[in-house]
Amino acid sequence: MTITAEEAKAIFPDEVVTVAKTRLISVPGLDKPVAFITIDNGLDHTRPSTFGPQSLVSLGAAFDEAYAAGPAAIAVTGKPFIFAVGADLTAVEQATDRSQGVTIGKLGHDVFKKFTDSDIPTFAFVNGAVMGGGLELALSCHYRTLASNAAAIALPEVFLGLFPGWGGTQLLPNLIGANDAVTVIFENALNQNKMLKPKDALGLGIADVLFDSADYLEQSLLWLSGVVRGEISVPRKEIDRGDAWDAAVARAKGIVHGKTKGAAPGAQKALELLELARENDLEKGYAAETEGLADLVMSDELRAGLYSFNLVQKRAKRPAGAPDKSLARKVTKVGVVGAGLMASQMALLFIRRLHVPVVLTDIDQARVDKGVGYVHSEIDKLAGKKRISPDEANRLKALVSGSLDKSAFSDADFVIEAVFEDLAVKQQVFAEVEEHVSPEAILATNTSSLSITDMASKLKHPERVVGFHFFNPVAVMPLLEIVRAEQTDDATLATAFSIGKQLKKSSVLVKDAPAFVVNRLLTRFMGEVIKSVDEGTSFEVADKATEPLGLPMSPMILLQLVGSAVALHVSETMHGAFPDRFSVSENMKKFVAAGKGAVWQWDSTGKQTVDPEVQALWEFGSSPLTGDEVKSRALEALAEEIRIMLDEGVVAEAQDIDLCMLLGAGWPFWLGGITPYLDRTGISEKVTGKRFLAPGVASVPA
Repeated sequence: MTITAEEAKAIFPDEVVTVAKTRLISVPGLDKPVAFITIDNGLDHTRPSTFGPQSLVSLGAAFDEAYAAGPAAIAVTGKPFIFAVGADLTAVEQATDRSQGVTIGKLGHDVFKKFTDSDIPTFAFVNGAVMGGGLELALSCHYRTLASNAAAIALPEVFLGLFPGWGGTQLLPNLIGANDAVTVIFENALNQNKMLKPKDALGLGIADVLFDSADYLEQSLLWLSGVVRGEISVPRKEIDRGDAWDAAVARAKGIVHGKTKGAAPGAQKALELLELARENDLEKGYAAETEGLADLVMSDELRAGLYSFNLVQKRAKRPAGAPDKSLARKVTKVGVVGAGLMASQMALLFIRRLHVPVVLTDIDQARVDKGVGYVHSEIDKLAGKKRISPDEANRLKALVSGSLDKSAFSDADFVIEAVFEDLAVKQQVFAEVEEHVSPEAILATNTSSLSITDMASKLKHPERVVGFHFFNPVAVMPLLEIVRAEQTDDATLATAFSIGKQLKKSSVLVKDAPAFVVNRLLTRFMGEVIKSVDEGTSFEVADKATEPLGLPMSPMILLQLVGSAVALHVSETMHGAFPDRFSVSENMKKFVAAGKGAVWQWDSTGKQTVDPEVQALWEFGSSPLTGDEVKSRALEALAEEIRIMLDEGVVAEAQDIDLCMLLGAGWPFWLGGITPYLDRTGISEKVTGKRFLAPGVASVPA
């Protein structure tokens, strides 16, 4: 495809252009120079280089210039710390018809294919972060070197609701084998966008050689020279296109079904393209990628995925309503009240991210010792996996201590409680802590549903109390709900946001309302599913009803993960606050009283059945619903609750609801969290009379 710079600019006038420049350099051992292409958007590493139409035209022109010089080899590399991180997704968002998707797809293929089809050897010097289209450019070259400090290596497209559309689905399985390609394209992408480490990329065969970052380019050029002279041979895997490919496709289908339940068109298209790649016909494969990309560009699911991506990448980094960060106080010591699992997980996170002393307290020495022991054992595990050095492990372990006396908090700047979910208990804890800390010390609570205002109401300084709600497991879940009580002041809030950022969490400001955002919505959602079972719907039908949404787990599995006693407690709290919308199931009370934690049981073959004891204790009504009716009821309840929350000002906008569901509940990117799905299915307008988002936001423009 031939396209001018002016035509490329007309497609996407606002593109941050990645400029490709060619220079000729002499390399020891070669008679001819090497044509060295550098791709750089002119900004620092905080704004990685991406490819939009103008960037691709620039890269194509740079290749043509390099080729015309008749060099010994052509090498392409990126700016410091960044190779390239893929397509400029803003261009995709701004596409208004299918033909633009065809243009973007074909342009990328045609430019990258220059490197593949070249009769002059081509090399990608992957000097830093490389994702998506950046990795596809590297795969399009004949050889690849990789810097040992490359921070992120991935094909994340399926996670976003897309698929690798510039050659990735065709090149990768034919380079490293179908099974390993499934790991990168499907398994890692759908496992919260897991990144490869440089040594993993080398082991898979994505990179041919790994060089230390200190003299990376020099070593890469010397290696290139050896390859061109024939002194270095680069082995390639023999690709099994028979049974092994069949097994890989079957594994990919299992992963996609398990993670998306068929609800993500991008993942489904990636499966088709993986099967097509078996033929190893790039012309045919690239044409199919382009057509698939054009279809997806004009789908609501992809637009919702890009909306989600922008929420996580942009809005999460600039939380709505957060006070000026200059008001934040310095934190030099942290106190944790409680030494149970949640408290111990928090202590570990504070130590690893803040590198300040952390002291745990509890009601007896055995509990304190267990909490400190947990932190030590987790640090030892990190050292054992070589994620931290032995010296760092010793330093971190020295930062944690335990005490039975809350006077240990006297010099703490931030004290967080993680004790039993009972208002009176938490009030008593805060009253005891306040006796020992300075008036400026911040008191935080990890409560999941109780009123922060009530918790602070009996203190001398209620203005320094803030909600700091983590999700379990603490180290993994990225969301932090920061809750402003009625008297919380700006300095307290600013400090909470500052700590959240240091902990590498995405923080959302939430009003002090029962169960805040995620637990309130999940409790309402779950409540409707449980109610349908109470009325007579079978567990099997009710639990599969929401499968078409592609949620990370079914309602009954979620109940098992959360814990039935916790779920019941939250539902009782919500019923107390909003009795007309939140009910408490008598069957759930019996379920918890019987010590039951799970509805399902599995035999040795993995077959899932209802626990007969649960089936026996549950009293079913005589009005069963179909799966579609259960799903509709649950979604309509969500729409109603979200509208009420927005009217109450629980969060600033619907975007914050979606951010919370994406990061706190793991709801899929292709749903956009939840409000785009409710909008596009008409549920929002049916229940509330209006959409949550404007037409064209997280959806294809009308």
